[in-house]
Amino acid sequence: PNLYKLEQNYPNPFNPSTTIAFNLPVDANVTISVFNMLGEEVEILLNKEMNAGKHSVIFDAKNYTSGTYIYTVKSVDSFGKSNFSAKKMILIK
Repeated sequence: PNLYKLEQNYPNPFNPSTTIAFNLPVDANVTISVFNMLGEEVEILLNKEMNAGKHSVIFDAKNYTSGTYIYTVKSVDSFGKSNFSAKKMILIK
């Protein structure tokens, strides 16, 4: 991939798990977090250095209540350039 891109989670709505996919054009330190609608961080799905390419993580929400959640992806490459994206997802139980 030649652009940073955060995909919409699939499936959405979901129960109890969903896949979050993203693209990195360069190696970067990546953090993926999930927030509830009050803005509280409920889980960090990923926080590590990753190679350029297409990636995905699975969010297992079996311990969470139905509702809308926000997931964010923040990446910082070796040159200090950062990117940030956020999207909504809906958990229905």
